[in-house]
Amino acid sequence: MKPWPETARSWSPPPGWHRVLAVDAHAGGEPLRVILEGFGELRGDSILARRRDAGLRHDALRTALMWEPRGHPDMYGCILVPPVTPEADVGVLFTHNEGYSTMCGHGIIAVTTVLLELGLLPSRDGENRVGIDTPAGFVEAWGRVSGGRVASVAFVNVPSFAAALDRSVEVPGLGTVRYDVAFGGAFYAFVDAAPLGLDLVGEEVERLIGTGKAVKAAVAAADPPHHPLDPDLSFLYGTIFVGPPHDPAHHSRNVCVFADGEVDRSPTGTGVSARLALHHARGELAEDQEIVVESILGTTFGGRVVGTTRIGAHDGIVPRVSGSAHITGRSEWFLDPADPLRHGFLVR
Repeated sequence: MKPWPETARSWSPPPGWHRVLAVDAHAGGEPLRVILEGFGELRGDSILARRRDAGLRHDALRTALMWEPRGHPDMYGCILVPPVTPEADVGVLFTHNEGYSTMCGHGIIAVTTVLLELGLLPSRDGENRVGIDTPAGFVEAWGRVSGGRVASVAFVNVPSFAAALDRSVEVPGLGTVRYDVAFGGAFYAFVDAAPLGLDLVGEEVERLIGTGKAVKAAVAAADPPHHPLDPDLSFLYGTIFVGPPHDPAHHSRNVCVFADGEVDRSPTGTGVSARLALHHARGELAEDQEIVVESILGTTFGGRVVGTTRIGAHDGIVPRVSGSAHITGRSEWFLDPADPLRHGFLVR
């Protein structure tokens, strides 16, 4: 009998099976499955157009790779695609349990780490620039490399802005809930956790999911957000609960409930960007003043305002977010055409 590892390495699937190659990583605890081969060519001259095409023609592959048995209800992914702007090295399309994101901060941190550590882009010790086209726009990241490892990643996000301040909405079972709405690559409703009796800890995750979904549904129905530049960005992506940090050296804690009840294990990079826009709009945060935001796990992202801008009729900011990521595995996934569950399922 051959040694088990050799047998596993030499095995090939039968003809007709679909093969996908991926590398998994996490940033602040939030997973990212980077799909390198096997998703199929996406059509369109922009990443938003390719996002639409993925939903129309390839969505069974998304569910196969994000849902069980290859993933789980809180899985998150990234499809690498060719760039669409001259300054970009790569394009990305982020995926989750419900569909396709418009931007993802933890995903930028993790995919930059994967691109540099795997040698998919050249790197050297020191700061390495990576230009990334996302559905929400161009993002510029810098991976700090030491001895071939990416120690940290910082990125300048798409322009972010406060869309609504001090609004309130009636939420079934909760009563009147006060919220703000801000855009950081996606729109979020921000809610203080304490008035709802929520603790931002893992033991509260089921209550956080139920409350987050209820708030999102109520706000989306009563006060749907509108992006001034592209209607494809005009939807409420999630609810972010805000509370005090567990470490007094940090600014605050974020817990984001997004898509179909996913809970972000990281502080949410686009959420930190939107938080920066809210604090800046209220005069609570000066330019270049950094804040450190915790996740439900206590992991952190840093964020600061590096400039101001206009987005349509909105005053906005240019946010910079930083964090770190780690590669967790390399995988080959197969879809057996005889498997009735090959396109995935969810049990919650």
